[in-house]
Amino acid sequence: MKRRKFLQNASLTGLGIVTASSLIGCDETTSEEKPSEAATAVEIKGARPLVIATWDVKESTQKAWETMANGGSVLDAIEKGCMVEEANAEGQSVGIGGLPDRDGKVTLDACIMSTAGNYGAVVCMQNIVHPIAVARKVMEDTPHVILAGTGAEQFAISEGFEPTNLLTERSRVAWEKWKKTSEYKPIINIENHDTIGMLAMDKNGDIAGGCTTSGLAFKMAGRVGDSAIIGAGLFIDNQIGGATATGLGEEVLKTVGSFLIVELMRQGKSPQEACEEAIARIIEKSPNFQDFQVGYIAINKAGETGFYGIHKGFSVTRFQNNVNENIKSDFLNKV
Repeated sequence: MKRRKFLQNASLTGLGIVTASSLIGCDETTSEEKPSEAATAVEIKGARPLVIATWDVKESTQKAWETMANGGSVLDAIEKGCMVEEANAEGQSVGIGGLPDRDGKVTLDACIMSTAGNYGAVVCMQNIVHPIAVARKVMEDTPHVILAGTGAEQFAISEGFEPTNLLTERSRVAWEKWKKTSEYKPIINIENHDTIGMLAMDKNGDIAGGCTTSGLAFKMAGRVGDSAIIGAGLFIDNQIGGATATGLGEEVLKTVGSFLIVELMRQGKSPQEACEEAIARIIEKSPNFQDFQVGYIAINKAGETGFYGIHKGFSVTRFQNNVNENIKSDFLNKV
């Protein structure tokens, strides 16, 4: 049932749900059709549009940029950009070809967040290549914000998504090799580092974001990380900015990292300063921080970006000023 229809029916049947857009943020006008709430209140310092994503995903940022350049909304850009990497069977981290859990099942998590602050997510979903697109359907076409497991898969199929075997031969071989050499208990250094988090700003200065992953390689069945959880793997406040994460989800969840970064920017920190502070919080709470990877990217309303991570291997791809470049992050020399 469509979200708006559900709310209307609930009101008519006496459930007392108020449908005013000021309270629930989902009136008949989409967020992409509304004028920017704060774009005119902040001096835009960076060129627009702007796309930034975790890791070296130039094809994804290119697609997001082209989507906006061809008239698509910033939310369309996030969805289409993330879908490029989800369809990359060689990546072994997002969508088809992702490394499985310890039982050999590829389970996917993803979320998307609009300029209006609406949010949709799927967790532990199997057999569907594009969880980011299903997450958007959850946000726009249901009264819920998260669907899990078989329920998410059934919803996706009902929306026209084709069931697909996500375990490629390459990932199956990697799983078989892991079974011969590893114990069946959580091992922190088998983490797969390639979650795709993406933030975009359109020509009006409006911001949206998404995050998609196959999760921790060889994880326990049913494990959910930070990627699909609002405030941890992703957070957008269109008046302030947005942030998204990659790396060991357990550490991001414990510090609600993306929300923290946005709140630090609200207090006046730059995106770079906010990302560095969020990493410092993790280091302060985790004596074994050298054993895992976490990275953040952020964008503020002025069009400035920031990125920082534990370990030098963390990188981001940024498309701005007609330049699509991958940039390596420094390690924590300042902390």
